Amino acid sequence: MTKQERAMNTRHALIRSAAQAFDQHGYTRAKLAGISAGAGVSTGALHFHFDTKAAMAAAVEAEAARILHAVARRVHRRSPCALQALVNTSHAFAQQLCWDVVVRAGFHLNARTAHASEADLLQEWLECVRRYLARAAQEGTLLADAPAEDMTATIIGATIGFEGLARRDREWLSRPTLSSLWRALLPRLAAPEALARLEPAGTECALSAAGGTGSTGATPGCREGGAREAGKG
Repeated sequence: MTKQERAMNTRHALIRSAAQAFDQHGYTRAKLAGISAGAGVSTGALHFHFDTKAAMAAAVEAEAARILHAVARRVHRRSPCALQALVNTSHAFAQQLCWDVVVRAGFHLNARTAHASEADLLQEWLECVRRYLARAAQEGTLLADAPAEDMTATIIGATIGFEGLARRDREWLSRPTLSSLWRALLPRLAAPEALARLEPAGTECALSAAGGTGSTGATPGCREGGAREAGKG
């Protein structure tokens, strides 16, 4: 293994350890000594890669954003229409929040920690929902009188609310829970002929494509069965 490969592996290990610490203890209570120990490296090695805890948090957020963008691209390519892509993306993101501690910690840090960040994942998700609804209108699959802004607010409020509730009970991000949400919302969004073709539980080919993000570490968290790039192209 080359020196560059060892440095990259160390950085990835530190990002994963930091994500676990932030996820378990929160940003304020997470300790650099614990993060370095969790990665199996010295504090000197940690400071070689990251000057401060804020720099570590930024790296976790950046990795979470990279993963979510990659997932969104794959889901978009496998979805047959805009409304199904919106449903699929919500399921895929929920899976990542359950399974991948880096995504979970990065999203939580980005949304709730008061420090400068290059990404705004909440705003990107809002823009994603707006783009998919606008595209659905262009495709003719959206109800002519569907209140797009009202529905955008409802989708954002519900999905972000599920993420917050899942901090205590991951079942809020399970496939059955999100499927119930979409069964309630899609009749108010989709034209009748389109509604019959939509899958509130997500389409299997898109959700299977969303797996394998190449993250610094994913761990199971939700029961089975149940941003920027999203909506582009």
